[in-house]
Amino acid sequence: MSWATGIMVYLVIWWTILFTVLPLGVRRVENPGKGEDRGAPERPQLLRKAIITSIVAAVLWIGFYFLHQSDVFSFRRMVE
Repeated sequence: MSWATGIMVYLVIWWTILFTVLPLGVRRVENPGKGEDRGAPERPQLLRKAIITSIVAAVLWIGFYFLHQSDVFSFRRMVE
């Protein structure tokens, strides 16, 4: 696997995990002000969620890397 492929696989994993982590711990605004949406989160905690996403994505990417390197599955064999 080239470094470019590794980065792209990590980014796909990262975005997938981000969308699963975003709804965690979200509370809606009780009394929205003028111009504020009722469904907007009170405290989105995006930095914390980005850190959690990065850690989980790194662990999953490492698992993917070792499976790929040990030839448990191969994209090249799927084509043949």
